Amino acid sequence: MMRAPAGELEAEAKSNPSIVTAADPPRASFGSRLGHLIAGMRPRQWAKNSFLFAPLIFAHELENPRLILLTVAAFFLFSLTASAVYLGNDVLDVENDRRHPVKRHRPIASGNLPLRVASIAAAILAAVALAGGAAISWRLGGVLLVYLLMNVAYSFRLKRIAFVDVGVIAMGFVLRVLAGAFAIGAPPSLWIFVCTFCLALYLGFGKRKHEILVAQGAGHDGTAARKALGGYTLPRLDFALGATGLLAMVGYLVYTLSPSTTERFGYLLAFTVPFPAFGIWRFNRLITRATRASSPTEAIITDPPFLLSGLLGLCAVVTIVYFMANGR
Repeated sequence: MMRAPAGELEAEAKSNPSIVTAADPPRASFGSRLGHLIAGMRPRQWAKNSFLFAPLIFAHELENPRLILLTVAAFFLFSLTASAVYLGNDVLDVENDRRHPVKRHRPIASGNLPLRVASIAAAILAAVALAGGAAISWRLGGVLLVYLLMNVAYSFRLKRIAFVDVGVIAMGFVLRVLAGAFAIGAPPSLWIFVCTFCLALYLGFGKRKHEILVAQGAGHDGTAARKALGGYTLPRLDFALGATGLLAMVGYLVYTLSPSTTERFGYLLAFTVPFPAFGIWRFNRLITRATRASSPTEAIITDPPFLLSGLLGLCAVVTIVYFMANGR
């Protein structure tokens, strides 16, 4: 087959701007590449790091500007660490992500963000976060380091093992709460850890169920993109969701009725139980129905009933802890 002369190709490209010749590929601008880098950092996922504020709220320190600033700083440092993990994981999983119906559109998998740029950015984010955490508290820096190392192990091996992968994700949420406690120097609460771990397990199993449903809708089992899905079945996940959701609610109820809690707030916090109960029920509905969302996190942060319930529940807790209890 004869190849058209270069002059003819250039003339055709001038007359039809949609044609790009192989000799002159388009170069991404700095602004475009920065936009893809920020997208690869997944700032929407930073909502998970709001768990850092739990110790500040329950320690009755929302009126302390210094501790508020420390918690906000810890929130952003943990977010940078998480973004470093996201970028690093996407670099390692680039080939699998390219076979995924949704993940193939991510900046690295789509080719919009070069692997080298993503790798360097991940290293810089991790270094800045660890240094910032150590500057606030060596304990906070230690939590960030443990979170980073745990996710390195997750990326290389643990994510391929069913149920272990979700356990690692749940531990990540416990570390978020621990980071919030260490940032303000508050003693960690056992019940907060129990509730957080069970709730995080529930969210993790929900994500796996969501991924299986999406894969089934696309006509495959999803193991090409996530090996651990081969160890899950929908009946097992439904049982796990029911058990962890129930444990999370029981743990929170026991916390509201424990002597240390009732001594400070009476039985008022027990009246906030319906709010997390609704959130757990709503989440289960969303992962079953909203299978087109890229993740359960995206589904819940864009769901008005879930957001309204969460906001009302937060307002109820803050009102009880900071206003009604003070009058006792």
